[in-house]
Amino acid sequence: MKNANTLDPRLTTSQPQVGISRAHESAALHVSGEAVYIDDMPEAQGTLHAALGLSPVAHGRLLGIDLDLLRAQPGVVAVFTAADLPGENNCGPLLHDDPILASDTLSYLGQPVFAIIAQDRELARRAAALARQVIRYEALPLVLTALQAHAADQYVLPPMHLSRGDAAAALAAAPQRFSGEWSVGGQEQFYLEGQISYALPQENKGLLIHCSTQHPSEMQQLVAHALGWGAHQVQVQCRRMGGGFGGKESQSALFACVAALAASRLRRPVKLRVDRDDDFLITGRRHGFDYRWDVGHDDEGRLLGIEIELISNAGHSADLSAPVMARALCHFDNAYWLPHVTMHGFCARTNTQSNTAFRGFGGPQGALAIEVILDTVARRLGLDPLLVRQRNFYRDEDGRNITPYGQQVEDNQIEPLTTALIERSDYARRRAEVAAFNASSPVLKKGLALTPLKFGISFNVVHLNQAGALVHVYTDGTVLVNHGGTEMGQGLNTKVAQVVAHELGIPFEQVRCSATDTQKVANTSATAASTGADLNGKAAQDAARKIRARLAPLAAELLGCSVEALVFNTGQVHARGSAGGQVLPFGKLVAEAYLRRIQLWSEGFYATPGLHWDRAKLQGKPFFYYAYGAAVTEVLVDSLSGESRVLRADVLHDVGQSLNPALDIGQVEGAFVQGQGWLTTEELVWHPVSGLLQTHAPSTYKIPTANDSPVDFRVALFDRPNGADSIHRSKAVGEPPLLLPFSVLLAIRDAVAACGPAGTEVSLRAPATAENVLRAITAINTPR
Repeated sequence: MKNANTLDPRLTTSQPQVGISRAHESAALHVSGEAVYIDDMPEAQGTLHAALGLSPVAHGRLLGIDLDLLRAQPGVVAVFTAADLPGENNCGPLLHDDPILASDTLSYLGQPVFAIIAQDRELARRAAALARQVIRYEALPLVLTALQAHAADQYVLPPMHLSRGDAAAALAAAPQRFSGEWSVGGQEQFYLEGQISYALPQENKGLLIHCSTQHPSEMQQLVAHALGWGAHQVQVQCRRMGGGFGGKESQSALFACVAALAASRLRRPVKLRVDRDDDFLITGRRHGFDYRWDVGHDDEGRLLGIEIELISNAGHSADLSAPVMARALCHFDNAYWLPHVTMHGFCARTNTQSNTAFRGFGGPQGALAIEVILDTVARRLGLDPLLVRQRNFYRDEDGRNITPYGQQVEDNQIEPLTTALIERSDYARRRAEVAAFNASSPVLKKGLALTPLKFGISFNVVHLNQAGALVHVYTDGTVLVNHGGTEMGQGLNTKVAQVVAHELGIPFEQVRCSATDTQKVANTSATAASTGADLNGKAAQDAARKIRARLAPLAAELLGCSVEALVFNTGQVHARGSAGGQVLPFGKLVAEAYLRRIQLWSEGFYATPGLHWDRAKLQGKPFFYYAYGAAVTEVLVDSLSGESRVLRADVLHDVGQSLNPALDIGQVEGAFVQGQGWLTTEELVWHPVSGLLQTHAPSTYKIPTANDSPVDFRVALFDRPNGADSIHRSKAVGEPPLLLPFSVLLAIRDAVAACGPAGTEVSLRAPATAENVLRAITAINTPR
């Protein structure tokens, strides 16, 4: 790992703290059970507990609530409804269309209608469970699927359109043309720590809220609006989350607002922790998508023209559906040059939970569609799908490196990365072996697929690409860092601490990251869009460099050398070329700096350069750079039961010049298995009459287990520095690898195709559960 400290060559560190594998800073606490989450915090004296009364109907007009019956329940201290909110009854992050508590209309089964505040949690939950008995309503017609809403022109926001060239003319002139429909389901975040907020009244009309959230600043603002307060009265703090995956970006707001309302009115601490069933029924998840496409291609599989509709199930309100759809449209191209394309994005309004951010934020839903299309093209032509993919890759020649939204694909790693994976996975030999196996095996069938990815890194709302940090150096030489990102298990605090230790030339153990706090770094963006390390690492680096620059003249004076000769190294400072000469301990330098009244703390700030985006035209440069990756997956399918197993997965993923290879490999592995679950086992089912989400518990909603992971799992990092000036030339790793398990779905599709005659069309929707696989196998063997 080369020294990446290139901004100020005069001040160097000879032993880098970045680029090496370190354990997560809370790893020992996690395995010992000592890591403190919000529900582990000692409760303040007088703490009350909240529970939510949920709508018993998917769509209706709220006529009234029997509040007297609720107040008479054992242990109940207070009952709050929408009428008790002194400020705005809204927790929607973009549009003000998402009430904290329902007031006039009931929009989905499970919508919070009232809040019970009781002496303990069990009593609060018992009283809240009377919702069906105390809520009076008039039922209204309900819409549960995106296609039903689309047919009725029922959307949460206006449709979006993105095009390049003349798709209609290209389709008309194409030698080969086909149309199709497809769908992929949504996905529950299933974070281990559920939604929770703990609000404690402070002096002079203030509130401290411990909230499990990816976006403390947004929680601060929404709570302030709900109470009619100023933001400076609300402090939101989060030390760590037990997982987020996007589900705690906007949707933690409802819980924070209810806890805050109760605490401010009762002047007592109030905790709101929902159980898993209520979490499922209240909160949204990854958007399910339906697709309709018309595709034209040549006889070698090159795409000539595409027109596609992407229809997302937004749920009852907008939430983050607009930027999710924008990212889906911007990732439909994935790794491929599309000369003529027209895309239409529709965010359908349904009487279901309001869907929201989930790892990938629409990118997976967009990119998955083109992969299914290319797989279909290959099967129609009798070609290896890998060959068809390669023929459509972005390339630097002939202008084939501009996306439909107008951004140039720079530092293109698609072909070299894919070529390397083909060789290391022995793809050609295994393709032949799979064919031979299928020819001799009438019941068990194997499938093999290689899929690449290109994923844009940055928020696709330009102003969100900023971050701040505070770095405090104490007189003993230890360092405390606070930044605007939140730690949800991904290792952000570890990476930021490594960056600061590297800049100051001190051991990693001398740096500590404190809880994210709106009173420390203000107006922060969500920890999302895979930008946590990029933004907060750069901001912390900026702060640390300012401190080091202040210390340098003093160090040069004490060592009797020039500033240019200084080296900060493993807790010491010495002059370059003075081996065996005078060494100044970092702690001694800092102590002397304090006596000389040199500032030993600093703020840092970073804003991603070069971004611009026209949200109306969907044109510009929304991404700072692209991350790349590819996976080869081999599966085994039982054609009698539809059950499948991943036998082997080979992954090569681009993280640039890794800040911490161990953490990055862990993120790739986790994303692969999480994405595999989305596409194979995790199915959301709503009752067609009542609108009840029937898969609202682990007994009915099946996330992958250890047994579902690939039997042979080979993950490697594609170690090439980022072409963009990211933090130490690393690349984001949170979301991009979730696209890698596309190869799992398409390998299953490959195995299903082997159950029928050559060239058979395969109708396999996602998730590819055993039932859906069996339906697909039955369909291709049913005479028409």
